[in-house]
Amino acid sequence: MSRLDRVTVLGSGVLGGQIAWHSAFKGKTVTVYDIAPQAIERCRATHDQLAAIYLLDVGAEDTDIAATRERLTYSTDLAAAVAQADLVIEAVPEIPEVKTAVYMEMAELLPPDTLIATNSSTFLPRDFASATGRPEKFCALHFSNMIWAMNFVEIMAHPGASPLTLTEVTEFAVEIGMLPIPVRKEQNGYVVNTWLVPFLNAAQTLVTNGIANPEDVDRTFLYTGAKFGPLGMMDMVGMKTVYDVLSHWGRENDDAQMSANADYIKQNFLDRGRLGVQTGKGYYDYPDPDYQRPGFLDVPDFSVVPDLVSLISPSEGN
Repeated sequence: MSRLDRVTVLGSGVLGGQIAWHSAFKGKTVTVYDIAPQAIERCRATHDQLAAIYLLDVGAEDTDIAATRERLTYSTDLAAAVAQADLVIEAVPEIPEVKTAVYMEMAELLPPDTLIATNSSTFLPRDFASATGRPEKFCALHFSNMIWAMNFVEIMAHPGASPLTLTEVTEFAVEIGMLPIPVRKEQNGYVVNTWLVPFLNAAQTLVTNGIANPEDVDRTFLYTGAKFGPLGMMDMVGMKTVYDVLSHWGRENDDAQMSANADYIKQNFLDRGRLGVQTGKGYYDYPDPDYQRPGFLDVPDFSVVPDLVSLISPSEGN
């Protein structure tokens, strides 16, 4: 058994809320920290939704859910939230300046033996190691959305991370039912986001540039037998996270299309409060998105052919 029993999750967003709930479900004592009281209230509501999911899909009993709730506390006081933590998992927005500021504020508040793990989806742990004030006790522990079903974590070191830290974090991952994926070399995007970000960006490009509508993009992927397509996947990841990733890497790589995709997300979703599954509205409306409805992949009736033809633009030069 690992010594990492008291866990603090920094950030109560989509994935932070899931990490906190799942860790508590697996027996850990968990504090959820967020700077904003409204974010904490959204997290509580998310945990109510997760309780229903765990009862239905994970095989939990009512007693398990009650015990999970008993192990969870919520705080907007950083000092109190980390005062007794064995492990802090950072899941704040995917913005380097925000992460660095949190680490620097927290550095003087932690007990000496506390480990820190970043849930960053695209940044390297070396980017933040010095800001933590304890680089030897810091590494990356990246969870996937829908943690109860996508039960893997990617573990990445930086040059200063100690073998003991990596051992204890990996043991923690196993204890909470995660399959550890060792990232053998430092890589922006780790394993999953190295392919996922280009995948989502390509799907968004089709929508941004008016090549296809979201439903048709997703239809082409659902034929593989998947439960949702790339645009539905964006709803699950959360539009704020999608925007942060595309915006940062669009600037970083001088990628005009990726930056245009970020602007599209901002104008059509963030500015309208459509943050994805967490708010019930993104590309689709939840809990009954179109892609889960019968008939989404059915061959259409002849009567719709004129409407389809009207959407097809002839190629230039033909």
